[in-house]
Amino acid sequence: MEEKVMRTNRSNPYGEIEVAPEVIEIIAGMAANEVDGVYAMQGKFPEKMKIIFGKPNHKKGVHLTSDEEGLKVDIYCYFKFGVNVPKVAQAIQKKVREQIFHMTDITLAEVNIHIADIVPEKTSFQDLFDLDKEEDEE
Repeated sequence: MEEKVMRTNRSNPYGEIEVAPEVIEIIAGMAANEVDGVYAMQGKFPEKMKIIFGKPNHKKGVHLTSDEEGLKVDIYCYFKFGVNVPKVAQAIQKKVREQIFHMTDITLAEVNIHIADIVPEKTSFQDLFDLDKEEDEE
């Protein structure tokens, strides 16, 4: 992400309001995690260790890009087995758009959902570590 800050859409008589890209990533990650059918966000092993030790990284699995069309968010996540994939993906798109606009007054050009895997019901947290290791090796 080249830009260090994002500006809100609304004019303000008191001055400018700037939002760091990391804040948008955190909002998007938390919003996506709240959608029923999302098992977890895609992340790397060290980030998962932070969760185990009580320091969650809410922006994992979220990547921002900005171009002439506007701000785009790519979300990488695992879905629960048996969910309706298009419905869950659309619910994530809607929730992320709404939360980012509600909290920052920034309108997103795109919210792209990337499904890394479908996770069976009885998958342990350790099995997710193994999924990330396999992806890193490819």
